[in-house]
Amino acid sequence: MSHPARPYVGRFAPSPTGDLHFGSLVAALASYLDARAHGGLWRVRVENIDPPREVPGSAERILSDLRRFGLKPDGEVLFQASRTAAYEQVTRQLLAEGKAYWCGCTRADIPASGIYPGTCREGLPPGREPRAVRLNTSGATIAFDDAIQGPVEARFDGEIGDFVIRRADQLPAYQLAVVVDDHFQQVTHVVRGADLLDSTARQVLLQRVLGLERPEYAHLPIALDPNGEKLSKRMGSDPISTLDPVDAMTAALRHLGHPPPAFATGSALMAWAVEHWALSRVPATHAGQAGAAAPRSRL
Repeated sequence: MSHPARPYVGRFAPSPTGDLHFGSLVAALASYLDARAHGGLWRVRVENIDPPREVPGSAERILSDLRRFGLKPDGEVLFQASRTAAYEQVTRQLLAEGKAYWCGCTRADIPASGIYPGTCREGLPPGREPRAVRLNTSGATIAFDDAIQGPVEARFDGEIGDFVIRRADQLPAYQLAVVVDDHFQQVTHVVRGADLLDSTARQVLLQRVLGLERPEYAHLPIALDPNGEKLSKRMGSDPISTLDPVDAMTAALRHLGHPPPAFATGSALMAWAVEHWALSRVPATHAGQAGAAAPRSRL
């Protein structure tokens, strides 16, 4: 997953909607190891652009947990709440260029498929007021190679539709903020969970529309709990603050196809992981569904 044109810059971008869990550790560790194995930089960005979903103290606990596990970022942590002017500028640019448009539809106006039919693409229907801003995706297709999941292709007509880049509550949409900040932080490689693979086509299209260089992508196998459910901060999955760092990192490395030797503990574990890290060893899915293999909480 090399990028000869630009120095390697990776990132981990948690949202402060709860405490980090084992699945979060898998994503943070993989992105960290890929950056370190390439002699690159590893950034941390707190995606705090959705105040209604934020949990008080979550950002501080996330950063504390990363330090406890030895995952130290290069440079200052970026908080998205400080970047709202940049998102607004890009939104206005896309509107001015006719690449985005005001939409007056509510959730009730969206078909059951979830695919927006372009109702407001040619102008607001009579009686509707502007609410959100959508990207015009008419006729767009995206294709890219994911370093773990392989070839990915998306046709926006009939599959995704015009998606929101500025929400009805005037907050920037996740897709736009991620693209703007990945460019701002000069991110060249995005290593994250496969649950975000569906978002990647939207982000790649936005990069293309804005004339930005596309990062390389690698989407990791999702960590599930013993019931086969995806671990989630919002669902209150066991926080990594309750886990022993060596046990948890050993389990995370096994999930990522890098089972460490028995002698690798403490700082030697991280050193071994950096030396032996290779995305080619990471499985697209995990046969045992790693949530079942995750270490138990101390609580």
